[in-house]
Amino acid sequence: MALLQISEPGQSPDPHQRRIAVGIDLGTTHSLVAAVRNGVAECLPDDQGRVLLPSVVRYMEMGRRQIGFDAKAAQAQDATNTISSAKRFMGRSLADIESPEKLPYRFKAEDGGVISIETADGAKTPVEISAEILATLRFRAEDTFDDELYGAVITVPAYFDDAQRQATKDAAKLAGINLLRLINEPTAAAIAYGLDNAAEGVYAVYDLGGGTFDISVLRLAHGVFEVIATGGDSALGGDDYDDALAAWVAEKTGTQLESAADKTAWRIAARHCKQALTDSETVAFTADISSGSVSFDVKREEFIALTAHLTSKSLAAVRRALKDADLGRDEVQGVVMVGGSTRMPQIRQAVADFFGSEPLTNLNPDEVVALGAATQANQLAGNNTAGDLLLLDVIPLSLGVETMGGLSERIITRNETIPTARAQDFTTYKDGQTALAIHVVQGERDLVADCRSLARFELRGIPPMAAGAARIRVTFTVDADGLLSVSAKEQLSGVEAHINVKPSYGLSDDQIAQMLQDGFATAQEDMKARALVEARVDADRMLLATQSALDVDGDVLGNEQRDSIDALMAALRLAVASDDPAVVEGATQALAKGTESFAAERMNRSIQQALAGKSVNTI
Repeated sequence: MALLQISEPGQSPDPHQRRIAVGIDLGTTHSLVAAVRNGVAECLPDDQGRVLLPSVVRYMEMGRRQIGFDAKAAQAQDATNTISSAKRFMGRSLADIESPEKLPYRFKAEDGGVISIETADGAKTPVEISAEILATLRFRAEDTFDDELYGAVITVPAYFDDAQRQATKDAAKLAGINLLRLINEPTAAAIAYGLDNAAEGVYAVYDLGGGTFDISVLRLAHGVFEVIATGGDSALGGDDYDDALAAWVAEKTGTQLESAADKTAWRIAARHCKQALTDSETVAFTADISSGSVSFDVKREEFIALTAHLTSKSLAAVRRALKDADLGRDEVQGVVMVGGSTRMPQIRQAVADFFGSEPLTNLNPDEVVALGAATQANQLAGNNTAGDLLLLDVIPLSLGVETMGGLSERIITRNETIPTARAQDFTTYKDGQTALAIHVVQGERDLVADCRSLARFELRGIPPMAAGAARIRVTFTVDADGLLSVSAKEQLSGVEAHINVKPSYGLSDDQIAQMLQDGFATAQEDMKARALVEARVDADRMLLATQSALDVDGDVLGNEQRDSIDALMAALRLAVASDDPAVVEGATQALAKGTESFAAERMNRSIQQALAGKSVNTI
């Protein structure tokens, strides 16, 4: 008799067979790959024992390329063809890149808004560049285990939008990696700390990497990692500290940087100087450029002062996240520091002063994200049967649709736990309407004009009905990777339409943070604007309904009654132009009250027509 292989759901059919799953931190400055070995998550080194892989790719003629340390070594000499910080360009359009003239690259816009960079080996998109880095880490993992990779969990900043997450998924696919899940970098860090320190309670994760800043507030309890709120800045990171230092030294020394090679050498010198200031009070900024060698002493206190605005920018995001979580600073048990940029003394001091306690730094800030991702990957691969984690992440910005009058109707609110699905019923605006245009938007403002457009699609084939009779259910579904799909179904006829929201490029550098800031700053103004739009929509609907009724049954009215209704309609049309919602509402109510007797006359006529020619017995 043949025996069936029996396994627990999600587990390997062979209990002795272990699937090779890894966690990958695809970073702006450095990338890492980690895996659980002998029950412990650890970063995997290359053949020279280095766990960090510089996120740098150099393209040369004849399809040749260098990746990692070799590419980084050639960056100053071949700046145009050596791409670093490609993560900052993921899911971006050309218009989204701030000051592209300061970068040594030759950007161009492709079809659909995607950008590419001209190199000696042709145009390369940020997705292709990131795929090179991911493939290198994949090969490292397969060499380590001498086996094929089953899959990987890849981390992304919490503030990555739909386009940036989709670009990361595309890069993984291009690298030949089976993507198990995308998870937010702060959440991955919390997983690592939660396991290593058996921590429970409310924790904040302060993640300052090379190109992005994230702040997440999480509640850890009994293996459940619940993200309460997220915040941050997708265009704030160690690179900005480098740029600020480079610009300051250039100004102090009167140095003019003409060539791409000079600009790159200057930025590299600024990075080295910044890193050295972590352990020294004074460091010489030294750079060899085309005009000669430059050396300038930089004091730590000077560096702290000239970058204070960047540090303050991160703390402002921390305050917003705590407000979203409805928590005070004293309710946070600990602060986890993530990202190599948190090694800067002014960052650690600023965080300690803000929360009133020393932050947690006992795990390597460069490695902690990859370690947490590896733990999650091990579980998703079915290798971990004990101590399973429940991971509850959130979306950073509200999702909704446009309604009449240009209003944004939020269906899934920000900081909603994912995966999630929400539905809401809508109806038609006009009699006989057979199609409905659905505009998907993202943001916290009440007017669509102030939100970001994500996608548009149409629901066709709605049976002709009176306005308001159709029932269209719009369903938003956000998966575990934070990606959105939207469907619309007319309940009576069953006609349906569906779209996977996959924009070709993402939000501009400050746009997400600005959306939240605008949402808070303009709340009263938005409420007034929304009330006015709603009042005007109600007024238009009242005018349409009244006119339709007059066209059909106007003959039941006497001249005096008709003149009165016409006057009320004229007054309402004038009131619609007012900026005061109360004026519009008052005129709408006046017309409603003034047509009550007309409505009664119409009802009487309908009853008489229905009863005409019928006997009492028949009725």
